[in-house]
Amino acid sequence: MVSGIVPACPKCGGVNRPGADLCYLCGEPLEAGPGANAFVGNASPPAEARPPLRPIPMLLFTEAARHNVRLSVLLFVLLFVVFFLLGTAIGGAYGDPGTGLGLSFVLYAILGTTAYFSGSSIVLSIHGAREAGGEEHRKLRNVVEEMAIAAGVPPPKVYVIQTAGMNAFAAGRRPEEACVAVTTGLLDRLNREELQGVVAHELAHIKSRDTLYNVCAAVLVGAVALLSDMFLRGAFWGRRGRTDGERGGGGRGNAAFFVLALLLAILAPLAAKILQMSISRQREYHADAAAAGFTRNPLGLASALAKITAGGPEVPGENRGTQHLFIVNPLRVFGPESSALMSTHPPTEERIQRLRAMGGVSAGG
Repeated sequence: MVSGIVPACPKCGGVNRPGADLCYLCGEPLEAGPGANAFVGNASPPAEARPPLRPIPMLLFTEAARHNVRLSVLLFVLLFVVFFLLGTAIGGAYGDPGTGLGLSFVLYAILGTTAYFSGSSIVLSIHGAREAGGEEHRKLRNVVEEMAIAAGVPPPKVYVIQTAGMNAFAAGRRPEEACVAVTTGLLDRLNREELQGVVAHELAHIKSRDTLYNVCAAVLVGAVALLSDMFLRGAFWGRRGRTDGERGGGGRGNAAFFVLALLLAILAPLAAKILQMSISRQREYHADAAAAGFTRNPLGLASALAKITAGGPEVPGENRGTQHLFIVNPLRVFGPESSALMSTHPPTEERIQRLRAMGGVSAGG
């Protein structure tokens, strides 16, 4: 038996683990109340009181999910603003802001259509995923079906990536056409509860249309970079042979737009990439919170994330274009110190801490 004080919640009566500061059921502080000094088995109270632990506020997954959705939508709107402001400024530099805005719409439509209709198959091919079948993957297919029912989405197609690395991702423009890919390393080393947490996380991405968000965000970032490159090439090469007389009075009238476009062309790609990574981080928090709701067991996903970090998230074909799709970045594991703006994922330790807080487990619990 474990020795130590087992606090009983004064509000709901729930029995908590030794040293817990909050009730895992209702979140009530466990400072005092009936049963607060109960003990496990024949254990005796410690000779000296433990130093107080720094409490972690208990998180409700519904509140966490709503907060992260609102923030990611705001970031996505800002990304659109950066893109279309750049297009308008470039058009103004050449005397017609409206045309610049219209051309940016056309460019995004072309790139977005291509990614929308062929993005999933390209990602699966890059990482060597094959469709799961046979008895060897029956457990995985059963877990996916269970979690699809819990999430309220159609069961997605299931794929397996042959690698010792531990990772998973979801793709698909809408839930009816979605797919989930899991590595064999993940299947070999996770128990059923942990696997449920990982699959629930990916189905949360599918239900929230994060897979479509990711495509749109990636296209916007690529379009911003393309517009910036086109303008900078035209600004520094296309105008070299033009004299002041050839530019005429209109050149002076568009000088402000030209300077604005030049600044945006230099800074917009970086700003767009930062916004994309911010969106990705918020959607990961949202998927973690939603997965806790589907499984009613946030500690399963927390345990899975810890194992993935320790076991290594590497996958075949890993690259910067798809790194944000995975449950843990295959190119870099983000620790507590990873607060860089360009991080595709939140620090894994912080994700684990949030999930443990949702399960009513304190930092020392």
